Amino acid sequence: MSLTAQLPHRPHSRASRYGDVLASGWPARAVVLAAGLTLGFFAWYGVLLPRQAGGNLQLLACVALGGVGALGSWIAYARYFSRRGGITLARSLAYDAWTWAPFLLLWLTFSLPLQLTHGSRIFVLAAALFCVLKVLIAARFNRTVREVLIDFAATRAAIVVIAELAAVIVGQRPGTHVQESSHLLLAVWGRWDAVHYLNIATHGYQGTDMAFFPLYPLLIRILGTLVGNHLIAGLLISNACFFFGLLFLYKLLEREFDRPVARRAIFYVSIFPTAVFFSAVYTESLFFTLTVASFYYLRQHRWWLAGAIGCFAAMTRVEGVLLAIPFAIEWYLVYRTAPKRGLFGLLGAALIPCGLFVYMAYLWVLRADPLYFSHVQIHWHRHLAMPWVSIVNSIAKIVHATSAQTIANQSLELAFTALMIGVLIGGWKSLRPPYIAYMGLSILVPISTSSLMSMPRFALVLFPMFAILGRWGERPWVNNVILAFSLPLLGLFTVLFADWYWVA
Repeated sequence: MSLTAQLPHRPHSRASRYGDVLASGWPARAVVLAAGLTLGFFAWYGVLLPRQAGGNLQLLACVALGGVGALGSWIAYARYFSRRGGITLARSLAYDAWTWAPFLLLWLTFSLPLQLTHGSRIFVLAAALFCVLKVLIAARFNRTVREVLIDFAATRAAIVVIAELAAVIVGQRPGTHVQESSHLLLAVWGRWDAVHYLNIATHGYQGTDMAFFPLYPLLIRILGTLVGNHLIAGLLISNACFFFGLLFLYKLLEREFDRPVARRAIFYVSIFPTAVFFSAVYTESLFFTLTVASFYYLRQHRWWLAGAIGCFAAMTRVEGVLLAIPFAIEWYLVYRTAPKRGLFGLLGAALIPCGLFVYMAYLWVLRADPLYFSHVQIHWHRHLAMPWVSIVNSIAKIVHATSAQTIANQSLELAFTALMIGVLIGGWKSLRPPYIAYMGLSILVPISTSSLMSMPRFALVLFPMFAILGRWGERPWVNNVILAFSLPLLGLFTVLFADWYWVA
């Protein structure tokens, strides 16, 4: 049970809210007001003034709106957090006020060298600190956020250290490789598919890049415009999405089972052998977050919100369109017991394939082939085939292999495929039908491409598998087996990825 459920919520009248604002202390109010005035000034300075629309009246209006907007946002968020954290509004206001302080860093724009203030780098830094401070304060009062933050920080720090050391000590695989950054510490995260996403964000779609769906590179392009570096933008997006993905998964499984299951599941996800991709410029974090969030709101029967999030998932990877099936199953299970709810909620499922249709329409205009994202997969020797063809092909490659590396790669792909299928068969009674349907389809689609390439990475976003493992992990010996399997392989795969060896 969450802390919010234990403490009754006391409704706040307008007079009591005003009293709580006063009780928060004048330093808190001063920090928020100063931050708001700063944001208003720099909105005028950075947006209106370059367009020659920045007169004195506009300056006053921007500054005034900034101050009022900051105070209003501060109070609104503090009210929300006081409910979620189970603390008084006055205390929530006092804590949250200091998260606004980083925006005062914007005044460094006039004193730091130009290369440090290029674009909106200081604003992005301030916004990032603003969010980090909010998460830290939330972790202080909310057990769910605290446990998610601990797992996120501990595993990401370990992966970053291992990757950076591997890049420095071991060095790159022999050959010529793309360098997405002149800084070695950043270049580590721009390997393999990351190159495609960064190229799309920088230059648009070209050639085989059309196999990669548009939402993630679009976000990189938008944030990269502010940061001034697409690689850094991709890293910020991936890591932020992974944190919220873990948070949604925890809340979802806490609802379905209990806290211990949720706690184990998010840890198993964080240490899965291919979890390095959650921190790289790959779609794994974004897709994982969107699919879990869609299920979370689906279980709350917020049909339209679940469908809208599913639409974004389908714009991230083609497998996102599969969310329409569990959506229909969940709706039917509710409708069967409560038919008065009607058919209106089911229409939310129609939003999910819209994400795919948008990209297909774009390809139709660009290439006169709406399925070009699928047809271009032949470049990687993939095409539609019966599921067993992929398994037979992998076994044949092992039998006829002339190098130990081929045998190792194919064996890993077979092993992770067997893991997913084995967990599905062994745990299908542990989850509701929508989860099992989604898990089964998410396994079926990639193995129906005549190749098992990247199966260890596809397993990473298969969150129902981790829900099942979270339940099994209650037995100490099962937990030990999962840890013994995951941790060494995570270290190995991180080293291989950092040094330009193929992982998944």
